[in-house]
Amino acid sequence: MQRIPAVVLASSLFWIGPALGQSTDEFVRRVAISDMFEVESSQLALTKKPDRDTSAFAKRMVKDHTNTTKELKTLVETGKVKAQLPSQMDAEHNKKLDDLRALEGKPFDAAYDQAQREGHEQAVALFESYAKNGENADLKKWAGKTLPHLKKHLSMAQKLK
Repeated sequence: MQRIPAVVLASSLFWIGPALGQSTDEFVRRVAISDMFEVESSQLALTKKPDRDTSAFAKRMVKDHTNTTKELKTLVETGKVKAQLPSQMDAEHNKKLDDLRALEGKPFDAAYDQAQREGHEQAVALFESYAKNGENADLKKWAGKTLPHLKKHLSMAQKLK
């Protein structure tokens, strides 16, 4: 069993947040940032000539997370969800992306694959929490509808070599 450094665990706990009382604003912010990271890191992966399984996965992440971004944006723009969408990633995700940009070949593939596993573990926990305890009915329904896709992504990410 692989040991995860305490720093990673601490940031993961911050990311997932409390199961109860998670605000709509916070959920929307985290989802939007997560989607931005998924799309940008996966577009980067496609420029790095990754191995076959990583390439197929990255293409799927660009497509699927572009779609969830559009769906979330529609919920906000139609007024069903009252929240502010961030226009850029936070410092933590920018650093992860910069770290990936500095790598090539197998080290890149390994780091990208690990980032995808961790990111999807966090996303599944985030969506499960909001689907159960969220304060906005439309967003709660969307989180529940999106969750099976994120679980599929997590399963796919866990199989990356």
